[in-house]
Amino acid sequence: MNSRERVLRAFKVKEGQPDRIPIEFDLCRSLQDHFAAKLGIESVYTNNLFEDVTYRISGNEIRLAMGSEVVVVGASERESFVPERFDDGTWMNEYHMRMRQGDIYVEVSEYPLAGAKTKADIDAYEWPDPHDPSRYKDAERLIAKYKDDYFIIGDIEVTILSLGQQLVGMEKLLMDMALGEEYVPYLFEKCEAFQTQVGLELVRRGVDAIWVGDDFGSQQSLLFSPPMFRDLLKGHYARQVRTLKEAKPDLVMILHSDGAVKALLDDIKDIGFDVFNPVQPGVPGHSPREIKDEYGDKFAFWGAIDQQYLMPNGTDAELEADIKEKCETLGEGGGYMIAPAHIIQSDVSPERVEFFIEMCRKYGEY
Repeated sequence: MNSRERVLRAFKVKEGQPDRIPIEFDLCRSLQDHFAAKLGIESVYTNNLFEDVTYRISGNEIRLAMGSEVVVVGASERESFVPERFDDGTWMNEYHMRMRQGDIYVEVSEYPLAGAKTKADIDAYEWPDPHDPSRYKDAERLIAKYKDDYFIIGDIEVTILSLGQQLVGMEKLLMDMALGEEYVPYLFEKCEAFQTQVGLELVRRGVDAIWVGDDFGSQQSLLFSPPMFRDLLKGHYARQVRTLKEAKPDLVMILHSDGAVKALLDDIKDIGFDVFNPVQPGVPGHSPREIKDEYGDKFAFWGAIDQQYLMPNGTDAELEADIKEKCETLGEGGGYMIAPAHIIQSDVSPERVEFFIEMCRKYGEY
């Protein structure tokens, strides 16, 4: 059974249990470069419009050689784009967000729509062109190379809520959602339209799945009430999923949402998502047994390994026990692809990355 067949079965696209639980992981720049040098493989980067997504869609050749079993592609910056760089080390990305390197993640330091109050303010914003063919050269190359052997995921993370948040600022957006400011639904409509067009471009090029990514939860609870989600956001995701599936009826729709989001899982299924990622561990409602028992008939799961504490700081025994539990519980009867809950960052040693892969293989056999 090759990796493509294994993931198709794990994601319940094809009937039957895979021979083992498929493995997936993403690497930050320092880890990607380390393993590129170790393996003698060129470290290739596809610079996405938003920097975090770059590390989802880069280094596919390296990750496959290490044991990851999917190819993740996405839109790049347009070929002619040159980011403006400033003396303080910050730079302007193609969304017109001023970015800075934080301790681990890249962060937005200035939001292009920080002063937005009306629909006219949103109309004045200059969106990138989602149809520029230069954005999809890397995706086309990877799809052509790997489509027969690997499951291909098209990544449009930072999709609607998170894109709006990065354009406006999180505190402002959440306050304005609660206050009913007129620009908010219009902003979400524009984010939906932009990322839907990116998704359609990837579908036309032959991806098997589209990966939507927006964070609805914190470490303890939702960021807003379920009624607010249904009022302001659910319709946008439902329309996006419907449009993408009309273009490719067998398209697998994946949602990445960090935080404690169990209270929205019925809505998420109702929208039309097939796979729930990352099943963030250690938050209320996300115990492996609880999630599998209540939602194992509704979703396939992808993720669930803690990269906040266990991957960088836990003992080998702790990490091994966690991987064993997730394989035995979430992997019970199929419906699971094991992965860290987010991109593996520079606080994780290369040796721990290799240990993670080794343990996934050890406990993932059916």
